[in-house]
Amino acid sequence: MSSYTHILAAIEFMPDSGQVSSRAALLARQNGARLSLIHVVEPLPMDLAEDLVLPQDLDLEAQLVDNARSRLAGIAKALDVDGPVGQFVELGPVRAEILRVAEEQQVDLIVVGSHGRHGIARLLGSTANAILHDAPCDVLSVRIRETATKDAG
Repeated sequence: MSSYTHILAAIEFMPDSGQVSSRAALLARQNGARLSLIHVVEPLPMDLAEDLVLPQDLDLEAQLVDNARSRLAGIAKALDVDGPVGQFVELGPVRAEILRVAEEQQVDLIVVGSHGRHGIARLLGSTANAILHDAPCDVLSVRIRETATKDAG
């Protein structure tokens, strides 16, 4: 088995999703690989039938992208990975954008989180599953385990 040279970690800004970036950083160190991080901002659905009037200079998607860039930079800094860390914040469908960047950047491993959905969520599919089936490279699905302690009382 050859070692990985470029790893792309798909980052969500949710509690406990740091498990993905930690695993990707560990693999990057173990393989001497370049690590890139990606976060995808999904386009906001706009229902103009509701007569919602937004100021013309208000671009919510641009604000979401700017916020995501800032948060992703903080994660990259906290990882303290040897070598360059590429950062990608994209706007579009999550699956499509992750696969596009992976192909453009010639990634040989994509690391994604899996929340272990059940019931109707499983029937509808998951982003991790879609990436697994369409990726141009290996995919590691990291099971996101809830780490927060629950009140016993």
